[in-house]
Amino acid sequence: MPNKALVCKLVDEHKKEFCDLSDRVWGMPEICYTEYRSVAEHTAMLKQQGFRVTENVAEIPTAVMGEAGEGGPIIAFLGEYDALPGLSQEAGVAYPSPLPGNGQGHGCGHNLLGSAAMLAATALKAWLAETGTPGRVRYYGCPAEEGGAAKSFMARAGAFDGVDVAITWHPSAHHEVAKPQSLANTRMDFFFTGRASHAAACPHLGRSALDAAELMNVGVQFLREHVPQDSRIHYAMLDSGGIAPNVVQAKAAVRYAIRSRDVHAMFELNERVKKVAHGAAMMTDTKVDISIMSAVSNLLGNRPLEEAMQRNFDELGTVQFDAADLAFAAEIQATLSAEELASDVRKTGIKRANPQPLSDFIIPLDTHGEVMMGSTDVGDVSWVIPTVQAHVPTMAIGTPGHSWQLTAQGKMPAAHKGLAHVAKIMAATAIDVLTDKVLLAQVKKAHFEQTSEAPYKCPIPAEVKPPIQPRPADL
Repeated sequence: MPNKALVCKLVDEHKKEFCDLSDRVWGMPEICYTEYRSVAEHTAMLKQQGFRVTENVAEIPTAVMGEAGEGGPIIAFLGEYDALPGLSQEAGVAYPSPLPGNGQGHGCGHNLLGSAAMLAATALKAWLAETGTPGRVRYYGCPAEEGGAAKSFMARAGAFDGVDVAITWHPSAHHEVAKPQSLANTRMDFFFTGRASHAAACPHLGRSALDAAELMNVGVQFLREHVPQDSRIHYAMLDSGGIAPNVVQAKAAVRYAIRSRDVHAMFELNERVKKVAHGAAMMTDTKVDISIMSAVSNLLGNRPLEEAMQRNFDELGTVQFDAADLAFAAEIQATLSAEELASDVRKTGIKRANPQPLSDFIIPLDTHGEVMMGSTDVGDVSWVIPTVQAHVPTMAIGTPGHSWQLTAQGKMPAAHKGLAHVAKIMAATAIDVLTDKVLLAQVKKAHFEQTSEAPYKCPIPAEVKPPIQPRPADL
């Protein structure tokens, strides 16, 4: 791959800087829309690397975009850097050991995700300059993937307009082109308002908001039998109205996550859940107010892009882990259940005799394992522009997402090796798009065919704004 040897060399030259960036972000875990320190690190790195920087993208203060190059197609690399609550963990330790502080941790590897995406963008920027190839590269630093749907808000605001192709990745236990499978997802809050009264002396004067919320939950349980089997409905009580059983609760609130295989089916299911809520309010003579917190679309695939990325996987091979990497991965696997390990095998569709604790094989493009889908705001980007994702191992096989085990591996040498390897795959795929006009035309044709009959409609209503959190006082 003579056309790509240079970009791989450029990745290696910048690897340490971006592994250090990843480690710094790992050490300052910030959750949904609070990523002020993390975005400051990414912004400083973009400026250091010579990108033209746009801050406050889509009026989100923790989103940033850097651009370089002139003319030609525009290639976007999507990065993330948000953490999760409750997943604080000491690095390099194969037993639960939370760090002092707020309890947050990078239990999904987004410290690696953002750093590798910017490393790919930096290498491609240098490649464009050295080869004189027309084209522009952008790095989008995207906050709040974990429940905040920042990319959906960004897509709605037109932040990706003009981009030809988006490339991203996610830390994984395996080498593969990520399958374009995800569930569209709406997070919707239901606020019930009743009337308080003495629960013994005058219960007839009360109107229980808690009864309404509980009846809604029961109604949705019955609804589950009558929805498509790949739909998912989950809920959590936000407010049960207080702790005094001798008071009829005047308020209650419940949050629902409503998921479907595609965004249009999700819109229909949303309306059915709303009807259940209105029915519960009617039964209890209470009032219900409904608001959407966030929403994301399902992923759209792009076969020509996926085939191009697969070729780069096959040409670049697997991450080269050493004995120390394997030893620590084995320690992590010892903390996992047999079901967690077996589940990972079922997802890949490949069963290997005497498998290593770290992946040493590439999953072919059309391998079909057990489908286990979550949701991601990358889905909204994939509706707006052709998008492709990679999975590259940074963790032991079997490691559950959103776990202390994943946090523990986020600064290890194995994770750094995966970070650099996936940057090469992403940058090489970008070069294919920039230098092959036929490929780019095929990519755009495939995207048009999927969206022409059902164009993108942002699942977040226009009046809903990102739930921006205040900037810390010490920044």
